[in-house]
Amino acid sequence: QIPKDPTQRWLRELAALSQQLQQVHPNVLAKILKQRTVYQNEEIVVIDKPYGLPVHGGPGIKNCIADVLPILAKMLENMKAEPLHLCHRLDKETTGVMVLARSKEAAEKIRLLFKTRQVEKIYWAVVLGDPDPVEGVVEIPIVEKEVQSHQSHYKVSPVFPWPPQHLLLSPPTLPLTTLQMTLAPNYRVCPEDGRVVKTRRKRRAESAVTRYRRLAAASACSLLELQPVTGVKHQIRVHLAYGLGCPILGDHKYSHWSKLAPQKLPELTLRRLKLEQSKARYLPLHLHAHRLCLPLGQPLDFVCKLPLFFQKTLRKLELDIPKD
Repeated sequence: QIPKDPTQRWLRELAALSQQLQQVHPNVLAKILKQRTVYQNEEIVVIDKPYGLPVHGGPGIKNCIADVLPILAKMLENMKAEPLHLCHRLDKETTGVMVLARSKEAAEKIRLLFKTRQVEKIYWAVVLGDPDPVEGVVEIPIVEKEVQSHQSHYKVSPVFPWPPQHLLLSPPTLPLTTLQMTLAPNYRVCPEDGRVVKTRRKRRAESAVTRYRRLAAASACSLLELQPVTGVKHQIRVHLAYGLGCPILGDHKYSHWSKLAPQKLPELTLRRLKLEQSKARYLPLHLHAHRLCLPLGQPLDFVCKLPLFFQKTLRKLELDIPKD
């Protein structure tokens, strides 16, 4: 049954496309990635990563970019190339510029550029709310923790691995947990007198720095340009949600501090999107790797246009698309 509402239909189509990427033959997926190649030379191949395609494999994942790199290399090099190599990663739901290397040596060189912060990365994101100030730097360490959830539509695992499920005639309902990144600030405010005091550094916390600036604001949302200086897992998502209080539209993992639940949208945003709150869980993550500058001999600058669903959201929310 096709939904009559255009927004619901668009969300269904996007979900179906993401599901199709998991069902297609690896050769077909490699062909899709070849068609999305935006640049290639003797060292690198740059692709425009589609929404909903994971970079690495894992439980429940049938297709991922890493698995089809040998096939893609043959398509690009007339059956003579060695497998392509990953240089960095993007989240499954993130779209945009992604760099692959043609050799191990090139991959190691590019990974070093990322590690030493010589690669300039620019992301665009639609967020809920308006950051205050509208431009600045978020510099708060990030640490990984466990979050419990009974939501079946999230990727979760049992807290207790024993007894094995296959040994139970009637498996009990166990609490479920998933790993989630969160802030580990170096300072806190004393509730007694309001003084700012230094906290004890968490051993596993990683330094994280994100520059941001607002490009547009409307419909209780903002379009932000983001430049992650460091490369911590889920850094942009955590800094926006917990550091600025402006979670990314469609980021259901980082919209609530201590639980996993569908994102709660402002009434104005729901009206502009022509969406009911009960359907908000189907909104995709609006985070796009827009531009990447790679200093390989001479600076190489790559730009990927916003995906169609992202452009539609900007129009619905009346957020003006910046002109490059």
